[in-house]
Amino acid sequence: MSIAKTIEVSSQSTAGFSEAAKAAFNEVSKTVNNVKHIWVESFEMIVQDDGSFIYRTHCKVTFVVGADGAV
Repeated sequence: MSIAKTIEVSSQSTAGFSEAAKAAFNEVSKTVNNVKHIWVESFEMIVQDDGSFIYRTHCKVTFVVGADGAV
């Protein structure tokens, strides 16, 4: 049996929603091992004064903390 834990993170990018979601994985994986799932719970687009956008994702990241590595 394995045990999984889920944390919530927000990340952002100026390149798009996909890049923002990848940034969430990249940051979490610096300190957490065995990441198995990332669920993008919501998207947010922020309009800058110059008309450019910041793409933000709010994610739930699941990782295994138990022995056998399966979720």
